[in-house]
Amino acid sequence: MSGQQLPGWLGQPTHRAWLDEHCRDLLAFGQLFPAEGGGAAWLDEVGEPDPSHGVQTWITARMAHVYSLGHLLGVPGAGALADEALAGLWDAEDGADGEAPLRDSVNGGWFSKVDSGGTPAEGKACYDHAFVILASSTATAAGRPGAAALFDEALSVYEQRFWDEAAGMPVDTWDTAFTTLDDYRGINGAMHSVEACLAASDVLADVYDDDDDERAALWRARALGILAKVADWSSANSWRVPEHFDSSWSVQLEYNADKKADPFKPYGATIGHGLEWSRLLLHGDATARAAGEVPPADFVGAAKALFAQAVADGWHVDGRPGFVYTTDWSGKPVVRDRMHWVPAEATAAAAALAIATGAPTYAAQYALWWDHIADVVLDHEEGSWHHQLDERNLPSGTVWPGKADLYHAVGATLVPRLPLAPSQATAVRQGLLRG
Repeated sequence: MSGQQLPGWLGQPTHRAWLDEHCRDLLAFGQLFPAEGGGAAWLDEVGEPDPSHGVQTWITARMAHVYSLGHLLGVPGAGALADEALAGLWDAEDGADGEAPLRDSVNGGWFSKVDSGGTPAEGKACYDHAFVILASSTATAAGRPGAAALFDEALSVYEQRFWDEAAGMPVDTWDTAFTTLDDYRGINGAMHSVEACLAASDVLADVYDDDDDERAALWRARALGILAKVADWSSANSWRVPEHFDSSWSVQLEYNADKKADPFKPYGATIGHGLEWSRLLLHGDATARAAGEVPPADFVGAAKALFAQAVADGWHVDGRPGFVYTTDWSGKPVVRDRMHWVPAEATAAAAALAIATGAPTYAAQYALWWDHIADVVLDHEEGSWHHQLDERNLPSGTVWPGKADLYHAVGATLVPRLPLAPSQATAVRQGLLRG
């Protein structure tokens, strides 16, 4: 909708001002995250570090990402906080020769976590490494010390260990030494790989002195290829995203039927992922067209279909407002608890569809879900968002105790104010934020 007024709240400067204020409130809530020795602690209900969760790579990378965005947004102190998170992933002074608690200096890559005693967990995951790419690309765009070297290292590790060129998809999980690859393949790591690849492509083209267009095109192509495959798999599955696969990328619909509420690999269709893939397809479409390319599939049509199915299956389906966490493959709710990241992604996807199409229906849904967030998801007493609600919309902590990080909530304040391409850090760096 370039040059046109966006519908509903999306076109109102007063709403954009509210989003800006809320983003800054979120960054203020999370400012106690720095862990001793570097990295980000898991935050509890009041924003205090909870050492029982150790220091985790995905939380650390997410906080490095959002506080680097905060620095780009001109929030005083955000850059220094981003550096505290980055110190868990990389030694800004000594680089590859330095020590960072989450980095495996022997085998390469990043541990998923270190416990309170500094002992690393076993294994290496695509999910974590995708977030390291995202964090380092955002920090590079923000000019943080050591970020460019971390970015180069993150791209190299991902390319060598997680990218399967023959499949055009990422593998999921290695052992710590990168000697044994698990047969499992998953959509969650692939989804965040898309975000990471798009962000990396934009930073390579925009920030690097030599405007590394060839490498930028390579990472862009990887993201677009993943998106095309997921659109195809979802189309064949009634627009419910298949989550789990084997090593040959054959769908495993009954995976984790005995662990239905798993926080990373739940059984069935994950409503929030249908919404998140919808938005990513729109970013992919806009990115391809901005580069003068034709997307490899009808990304906009797929985004509309995924969004419509996720909303039909997930929103207000059990007598109360809110999005259920998961459904079976017929659309029947399985886990009825509400996770905060799902309405965050719902508002972001609705905003992206309104930006892409100009349709007022999406803007109306956007406003409806922000009203829902303000009603029961925002914690008006302690700050940030309740990360989990039960089916009665009361705070719960069975899957996500505390308020671990700010990634989804901050994203929900930025997507409505940014173009669909380039990605967030590059767009903010280029002055494309609306309002």
